Amino acid sequence: MLLPLIVATLLAASTCASAADPAKILRIASPDIETLDPHQYNDSPSSNVITAIFEGLYEWDYLASPAKLNPVGAVALPEITDGGKTWTIRVRPGVMFTPDPAFAGKAREATAEDYVYSVKRWIDPNLRRGGDAIFTDLIVGARPVVDAAKGPGASLDYDRPIAGLRALDRYTIQLKLTQPNYPNVEQVLTTGVIAHEVVAAAGRDIRTRPVGTGPYRLKEWKQGSRVTLEANPAYRAVRFPESSDPALAPMIKTMRGRALPQVGVVEINVIEEDVTRLLEFERGRLDYVELRGEIANRMLAGGRLKPEYAARGIARLVFPEPYIFTITLNVSDPTLGGMGNDRVALRRAIALAYDIDSLIKVVYAGQALPANQLVPPRVTGHDPELPPRPGPDHAAANALLDRFGYGNRDPDGYRRAPDGKPLTLQLTLRTAAVSREVQTQWKKDMDSIGLRMTYRLTPFQDMIKDLEAGKFQLYAGGYGGIPSGYGALSQLYGPEPSSVNTSRFKSTDYDRAMEEYVRSPRDAEQIATARRMWEVARTYVPLIPTIYRLENDFVQPWLLGFQPQMFQTYWKYLDIDLALRRQVERK
Repeated sequence: MLLPLIVATLLAASTCASAADPAKILRIASPDIETLDPHQYNDSPSSNVITAIFEGLYEWDYLASPAKLNPVGAVALPEITDGGKTWTIRVRPGVMFTPDPAFAGKAREATAEDYVYSVKRWIDPNLRRGGDAIFTDLIVGARPVVDAAKGPGASLDYDRPIAGLRALDRYTIQLKLTQPNYPNVEQVLTTGVIAHEVVAAAGRDIRTRPVGTGPYRLKEWKQGSRVTLEANPAYRAVRFPESSDPALAPMIKTMRGRALPQVGVVEINVIEEDVTRLLEFERGRLDYVELRGEIANRMLAGGRLKPEYAARGIARLVFPEPYIFTITLNVSDPTLGGMGNDRVALRRAIALAYDIDSLIKVVYAGQALPANQLVPPRVTGHDPELPPRPGPDHAAANALLDRFGYGNRDPDGYRRAPDGKPLTLQLTLRTAAVSREVQTQWKKDMDSIGLRMTYRLTPFQDMIKDLEAGKFQLYAGGYGGIPSGYGALSQLYGPEPSSVNTSRFKSTDYDRAMEEYVRSPRDAEQIATARRMWEVARTYVPLIPTIYRLENDFVQPWLLGFQPQMFQTYWKYLDIDLALRRQVERK
C-alpha cells in the first residue's frame, strides 16, 4: 500500500506545479503586516498572509453558510466521541513543509507530532499572544504544563507530555477534553502547522521565516512596501468547492474541473489609505479591493454599482463583516477604570452620549449597521430578536455624571474628577482618514457632556503594541473574524491574555456565561448565553459596541472564482483570465 501512496503524492505535487501559472499574478492591497508566525499574529493583515502560507488540519469551507470545517491537513472530519470530549483526527499523508535549511535544504513531511507541537505553541504563555487560556483549561493535563512556563525565566517544556494532546501514531492525533467545547477546538484546528526544527533554527527571526505546508510560500517581504508569495510546487492539486446555493451555481459551473491553485504569484501591496486603493483598482492595478464607508460609495449611485463600472464588467459583493467594532475602555486605567460607582458611571455616560447613528451617516457614509450586541451578524450567537440600539441621550449622560461626583467644571466648562482634579481622557485611533472623521464625531459628543478629550493617531501596528501593553485609555477598533461568537465574546473573558482581553475586564458572571456558551449546542442556547454576557457588558461598560461594518468587495471581470474572503484567505481557489485582462487593459 505504501508504493501507491508515494506515487499518488508525487502525482499531486506535479499536477499542482503545472497548474500554477507564474504569469497569473493576483494583485491585491493590504495594510502593513507585522509577522508571518502562525502562532504570534494579533492582526488581520498578518493573518491573511499567514493562512496562505500555513495550513492547519482544517479550513473553513470557502462557500458554506453557516461555516463548516473542510479537511486540508486531515483526511476527514474529526471522529468525536465520549459526548464531545474525545476528538480523533487522521493526518493526511504526504503533506510537505517547503524546503528549508532546517531540513538540510529539503522538504519534510508534516506528521501528527508537528500538529501536536503547533498546538503547544498556540497555548505557550510566553509567545506574543500570551497563550490561549480557554484551550489550556480545555485540554486534559495542559494547565500544569502551561503554569510551569510562567515563572521568572521559565519556558514551556515542549517535550513534556500532555495527556489530552497526543500523537497516537505518525498520522493520528487525539484530543481529550475536560468538557465539550466545539467553537474553541474547531478554531484551533484551523491554525497553521509549523515545524519545531524551523522554530529552533530561526530563533527571533521566526516572524520573517515562514515555512508552511500551504498553497503559497514567501518570495519577498519588504516591510511597509510589498509582500510577494509564489505557488508552492509541492502543494497538492485541489478542486473548486461545491455548494447547494443556487446563487453560486454559475460560478461553480465556471470553476468546476480546474486544477487549483492556478494563480502562480500573489502580490500584496501595502497601501494604508482606502482612497489610494480605490484609485489603483480603477486603474486595473488591483484585481479586487475591499472598501468601506464613503470610499465605497464613490463607486455607487443610489446604493448600486455605477453604470460606468458595471459596463466594465466590475462586480460588487456587499455583506456585514463578521467583526464587532467598539470603543474599548481600559478598566485598569487609574482615571477611567475600576468597578466603583463613579468609574462605572463615567463609562456609562460616555456610552450614552456617543451618537452611533451620526457616526454611520457621517463617518461611514451609511456603509454600516448599528451594533446592538457583542456578536456580529452571520456569526453563531448573534441574536436577531434584540431591539436596535437606542439613540444618544446627552441629558441622561449629563445627569449621571452630575450624580456621581463629576459636577464641578473648570473655567473652560469641562468636568473635573470627583476629587476636584482636572479630568482628561485620550482616545487612540489608527492613522487613517476615517480616524480623523471619528475624532471629529467623538469630540462633538464628548463636548456635549463636558468631557475633555485628547486624541492619539498612530500606525496600526504601533497601536496593537500599545493595546497589549495597556498603554491606552480608550481606543476604537474591531475584533472577530471567526464563525463563532466565541471570538467576539472572548474580548471580555477574564482568563484571556491582554492581547485578547485588552480592556482587562473581569466579571464572574460574564466568565460563567462564557463557559456555558462554549459548552452549548449552537443556535438557541448560545444566543441565550451571549445575551447574558451582553447584559453584563452593558452594566459595567468595558467596551461600547458601535457598528458592524458593511464590506464592499469590488472585483475585476478577469478574476474568477471570487467570493468574500470572510474567515480566511482563499487565494488558492481563484483564477485569472489573462486574455480578458489583456483585452481590458488595452482599452
